Amino acid sequence: MTLTVAIGGLGAIGLAVARALDRGVEGLRLVAVSARDRDRARANVAGFATPPEVVDLPALARADIVVEAAPAAVFEQIAVPAIEAGRIFVPSSVGALLPRMHLVDRARATGARIIVPTGALLGLDAVRACAEGTVEKITIESRKPPRGLVGAPYLEQHGIEVLAVTGPTLVFEGNAFDAAAGFPANVNVAAALALAGIGPQRTTVRIWADPGVDRNIHTIHVEAEAARLTMTVENVPSEANPRTGKLTPLSVLACLRGLTATLKVGS
Repeated sequence: MTLTVAIGGLGAIGLAVARALDRGVEGLRLVAVSARDRDRARANVAGFATPPEVVDLPALARADIVVEAAPAAVFEQIAVPAIEAGRIFVPSSVGALLPRMHLVDRARATGARIIVPTGALLGLDAVRACAEGTVEKITIESRKPPRGLVGAPYLEQHGIEVLAVTGPTLVFEGNAFDAAAGFPANVNVAAALALAGIGPQRTTVRIWADPGVDRNIHTIHVEAEAARLTMTVENVPSEANPRTGKLTPLSVLACLRGLTATLKVGS
């Protein structure tokens, strides 16, 4: 059986996933894409072996699987139609899901599924396993080149000139819920970790602006009854969007492949 796929957003994540699907993934067929600039979107897919249709955001829900890879501001325009239609919804803007957990209840009612990719993290399988038992605390520290944090609402609200920092600077410490609101383009990793573990209110997030690094570095600490985990990943930022790591579209693709794979490794 082949499942059809539609992608909302053709930026650093969406276009990379679309190209990979066009090259061929067993059991999946790209049928539609959507982007703010529809003419540019048509140009981007014109050379595909099987060019997908360029549609409005709500029309993405005609596909079996709807991938959200757009700015968080249009999250609901992609998520709601997909969930109402009972589709498989794969969000990249996981931080936008945290204040909209009612969508999970709605998906339960319509038969839709919400599948969150691992994204730029590692070890979510282990975190999920630990969360089946008792977990004392989970912390994630993210270090990013300052240019990758520019435009974050939290920084603008607090008058933090992130490009002016001369050394490692802690610009945020709080829970994952507040981090997602203050850094909607930067902390999808923290949101995914919170959903896999002990929830956004109990997950501690620290964000550092560090001019001495050229990668997005995430370190996770988990204290649980079953295990103590410390994990670090260094992601190379995408040339197209420094807020996004190169690993993120690969993670979305791996997630999609797992939906139809005969052999799926990991929980």
